[in-house]
Amino acid sequence: MADRDEFRVKLWGVRGTVACPGPATRRFGGNTPCVEVRCGPHRLILDAGTGLRVLGNAMAATPAARYRAHIFLTHTHLDHVTGLPFFKPAYEAGNCFELWAGHLLRSGTSLQRVLCRLMEPPYFPVPLDIMHACIAFHDFEAGATLEPYPGVRVRTAPLVHPGGATGYRIEYAGRAVCYVTDTEHPERGHDEAVLELIAGAQLVIYDCTYTDAEIARYRGWGHSTWQEGVRLCELAGAERLVAFHHDPERDDDALAAIEAELAARRPGSLVAREGMVLVP
Repeated sequence: MADRDEFRVKLWGVRGTVACPGPATRRFGGNTPCVEVRCGPHRLILDAGTGLRVLGNAMAATPAARYRAHIFLTHTHLDHVTGLPFFKPAYEAGNCFELWAGHLLRSGTSLQRVLCRLMEPPYFPVPLDIMHACIAFHDFEAGATLEPYPGVRVRTAPLVHPGGATGYRIEYAGRAVCYVTDTEHPERGHDEAVLELIAGAQLVIYDCTYTDAEIARYRGWGHSTWQEGVRLCELAGAERLVAFHHDPERDDDALAAIEAELAARRPGSLVAREGMVLVP
């Protein structure tokens, strides 16, 4: 039985764009975004990249268990949803999963429709409704505040990304974890919606795909830098920054160099690694 005040984060996938397994990414990991948040007995999952398959395998290792979770998607680009068809617990009757997205209503579509298209020919051999778990789909407008479980508050904010994306702030037991990935910061000033979302948070998982030296070449791609993450945390009075959504071309040595720079600039902050467990 979980401690009701336990608040814990585990990183199952930390890369962006495309999975990149191999010897050059073994230390930090090559799976795309998936973050598990445990709030006492409750489970929330942020994004459904290839890391979701690994999480699902860990859950399925206890076959008699029954699982319930809310899965909050930042958006539905492939690197953030491609793990869903390979999430074993979704195929087991008796499990229950609720999926949420805050970026689709304005485009006139829905999360269920988008995920059905992901799992249909010629892209995939079996349809979404082959999943035997109880599955529900929720669309909302980014900016809404949600309460998936009693005592678990999820604040949301729109992010700057092609097609739209949503940032999340999970509040539980007097603490806050923020998940802000796939967002592009302005050339001048700072994103006020992000500053408000992360204000005073104990942990901020932030899009650090590029560096300040690189970002000019990638304007319009919808990503940010670890240096901007530091600036935002300093302005918002947030505590630990976790650099996340690593460029697939950045190998372990390059990430280790960023980790050293980040630790010197903001002691206590980290570069995300698969399997890392964090307590806000």
